[in-house]
Amino acid sequence: MNNHKKRMQRKKQVIDQKIAEATEDRGVLVIHTGNGKGKSSSAFGMIARALGHDMKVAVVQFIKGAYSTGEETFFRRFPEVEYHVMGDGFTWETQDHERDVQTAQTAWDQAAQLLNDEQYQLVVLDELNIAIKNRLVSLDDVVTVLQQRPRMQHVVITGRGAAQELMEIADTVTEMKMHKHAFQSGIKAQKGIEL
Repeated sequence: MNNHKKRMQRKKQVIDQKIAEATEDRGVLVIHTGNGKGKSSSAFGMIARALGHDMKVAVVQFIKGAYSTGEETFFRRFPEVEYHVMGDGFTWETQDHERDVQTAQTAWDQAAQLLNDEQYQLVVLDELNIAIKNRLVSLDDVVTVLQQRPRMQHVVITGRGAAQELMEIADTVTEMKMHKHAFQSGIKAQKGIEL
């Protein structure tokens, strides 16, 4: 038997054992954070996967809202997706902290309702990490509601600067790291890639 086949057999045994030991069945909390691109894109990919399994999905966007995105246009076509664009745009654009707090709190109130409704099997809270980091939404409130959500409900939270407390209660945390970005070279945001 060649070395490759031996290595793959050993690897299969290890993976099969881990699969056999994974017996808990419940909703998971996933966080996508970091300075790299792809946090929201990954979350929207998970929505596509959920729709493929006939799941009911809800989306709340905390910051985006000043312009329409391809994700919003696409996923609004599906009756299984409840889509809420609640932001006023980036905080450096609004330049009104009180308004930003009020807008984010309204979005959080909507999110909290969805997180209390077991008919939604996947809830995506896009850029909630930014709202928490900028103290627009209470981290304690978010943690409490997440811990009290329906047992089988999956939640994906995106945005830079995820709070340590949030990462500690999460089941999966992925940090996107940027090595290079087209914008740094003077290329504007492109439809189908970033919009």
